[in-house]
Parts: sequence; structure tokens; C-alpha cells
Amino acid sequence: MRSRADQSRTIWLCFASWTLLTLAGCSTYADRIRAAREQFYTGQVTTAAETLADYIEHHPRDADAAALDLAVVQLVSGQPQQAELTLRGVRDRFEELEQADAVETSVSMLTDDQQLAYAGENYEKVLTRVFLALVNLLQDGQDAEAYSLQINAKQEELLQRVPEEEREQARAAYVPLAIAPYVRGMIREASFANYDDASRAYHQVVSWQPGFQAGRLDLARAEQGIHSQPGHGVVYVFTLVNRGPVKEQSVEIPTSAAMLVADRMLSVFSQYDVPPTLAPIKVPRVVVPSRQVDGVAVLMGGRAVGHTETICDVGELALRQQEIERPKIIGRAVARRTIKKAAVYVAKDVVEADAPLADIALSAVGVAWEATEAADTRCWGLLPREIQVVRLELPAGTHQLQLSPVLASRQTYPGPTVAVDVLDGRNSYVLACFPGPQLVGQVLTSNHELTR
Repeated sequence: MRSRADQSRTIWLCFASWTLLTLAGCSTYADRIRAAREQFYTGQVTTAAETLADYIEHHPRDADAAALDLAVVQLVSGQPQQAELTLRGVRDRFEELEQADAVETSVSMLTDDQQLAYAGENYEKVLTRVFLALVNLLQDGQDAEAYSLQINAKQEELLQRVPEEEREQARAAYVPLAIAPYVRGMIREASFANYDDASRAYHQVVSWQPGFQAGRLDLARAEQGIHSQPGHGVVYVFTLVNRGPVKEQSVEIPTSAAMLVADRMLSVFSQYDVPPTLAPIKVPRVVVPSRQVDGVAVLMGGRAVGHTETICDVGELALRQQEIERPKIIGRAVARRTIKKAAVYVAKDVVEADAPLADIALSAVGVAWEATEAADTRCWGLLPREIQVVRLELPAGTHQLQLSPVLASRQTYPGPTVAVDVLDGRNSYVLACFPGPQLVGQVLTSNHELTR
């Protein structure tokens, strides 16, 4: 029998552990990063950049998730070169982290997934390459086509990692993105020597995103071998429209698919089986905010000359791919809870917790251990819901373009005006961010000659 002093020490240790767990709290990344995101959406881009930089310095495990948001802030602040460097760094680290670290994975089974270095959601790995292409266009454009080729190469790579028996079901979530051949087509078309390549690219755009009406006009033009009329140039206006997908903590009942995943994980991490019944668990869920803006009208002299269309539905991509990954996410949470419960039972055996107070204390620690777990809500939270574009062929010279958001109610909201230099026979690019009716940051423009 253990002495009363030993039992008292056990009880105090249990309550000390409970206190530490309680102090750790159950805050999520979404809570911690909320201030920076709200600063961004209210137009305080300089403050948002400072807040994110400070967060990255003090939270290295979350650094890449926060860096993705920082890249968007850098971009709309007029620093596309810095945004490209930030995105490339995150892209490369995501590649390194795709091989899970066994030690970190083991630790996360005793805490939660926030203990793992953030390796990115699949849709974020793809969209990093999309943004790299767009950001590079705003500079010299030399690497934009190479980045565009990486987009669907990554989509296919991620699809091939899905177990073969699940691949057909997952295929719809990993369909090729039309924005990749669209970028390639407009670059090839501007070379005045690769219209066949441009035609093939636009064929893919039409096939992969038939709802993109401009794609048919692009294809017809490329097949005729015409970039623009003599004395004219082309302006592509890209817009980042509406607030995009974010992760929120949700409470879920484990599904049969998740239970199967958990059973497989437990066979690796422990000798325990999944209990037949489980209480609801905390897991991240991707949500897409409601649409405020339908698109952006481009006006010259008060007259509409074009209207943006969606070339990449970011929200839909995130929802589709997360649905495929969801059983794995829930399965990890189930396995983690099972291991925690087992650990409490083992602790009771080790300390011989046959005294009522000691048993109660250990049980309390077990409850607190589970209660303080939080869902991993790290994500690229400043993504747009849609990436839209419109192509304008205009006479060479300087033009004043007004970008006016068209609200979901179909009313037009007065927007900013930007001066664009249109160069004879060349492409120029404009990018603006409208997470709501008002512009956030600057309207970026770039005029340069692409390699021919």
C-alpha cells in the first residue's frame, strides 16, 4: 500500500498538471492572428504587415502560415518583389515538410496538431504557385510561365498521393486549374511567334472552365494569329475578389471513414483500439465567407469597357480538397483522444491510484487534457474567394481606367482610378484587391516586354 504522503503527492502532481494544461488554454491560431487580418481588411496594410512580422518572429511554428498572409499584404502594398521572395520561401519549406517528422507527429498525438510545423493544405500548395505567377507578371514576367507550369503539375502530384482505391473519388477535387494555361496562353500570344502554343493553352482553358466566357474569344483570336490591332496593346486586369476560405474550429462526430483512419494510425502509434463510442471532437473546418462583390467593371471616361470574370474559384478549390482530407483530419483527432485516454489509465496503474482522491485527480487531468486541445486553424487567411480577369485591347498611350466593384446586388460601387501605359503590341498588367466593395492597398500596374 502507498503511504498517505505518497498519495497526497500524487494528487498534488495531478492538480499541478491540470493547472498547467488550463493555463495553456485552448486558443486557436485563428484567434491569435485575427487582429492582423482585420487590420488588412480595414485597409491598414502597413500596420497589418508589422503585426504579421512580429507574430512570425515570436511564433516560429506558425511562421509559414502567417508568411502567406504577409505575402498578400506585401503584394497590395506595392512590393511584388518582396511578396515573390516570401512565397518562394514558403513553397520550398512546404516541399521539405511533406515528409512528416516522426518526432513531431508523436508529440502532436499527446497535444494537438498545432504542435506540428505547418506544412500547408494541399490547396495552399497549389495556390502558392498561382500567386507566384501573378506576382512575377507584375515585375519582369521572366518566370511567370514556369510558375504556371508548376500549378497543375502540383495538382497532379497531390492526386497521385491519394490511395489508389480513393483516387477516382478524389479526382474532381484535383481537376486542372484553368488559370495555369490562361497565363501561359497570354504570354505565348504576346510573343507573336507561338500562336499554336497559345491556341493549345486556350483550348485547355475552354475545356477545363467552360463557364469562362472570354476563353472562347481568346481561342478564336489565337487561332487567327492576332495579338492586337496595329497601334494597339493589351491590358490584363486581374482582381482578387471577396474574402476567401479560412479555417474555423468546429465540433464533429467521428464518421466511419474517420474511425477507419484512426484505427490505422493507432496500429502505428500504440497497441490500443478505437473505443466503440466517442464524444464529439474539435477539428478545423474550411469556411468561405459570403460573396459581397460579383465582379469589377472597368470604365474609361465613364463608359464600361470590360467586366472581370472568374478564372480561378479559390473558395471552391479549398472546399473540394478539404472534403477529401477531412476523414484523415478527424481520424487523427480520434486516434489522439484514444491515446490520451489510454495514457491516463496507464498513469493510474503506475501510481496505484486506488484511493478515491487520487483516482478523481487523475481523471480530472484526463478531462482537462482533452478539453485544452484545440483545432489546428492555421491557414492562408488572406486568400481571395475568386481570382478574376478581363482582357482589354486599347490604343497605345496612357489611359485612365476606373475599377468599380459590382456588388452582389448588381449595384456598382465607385472605385479607384489608375493610369496605365498601353504599349503597342505588348501586354501590360494591372492587379487590385477587393475583399469587399472597397479597394485594399494599391492598384498595381506593370508595363514590360516579355521575352519573345
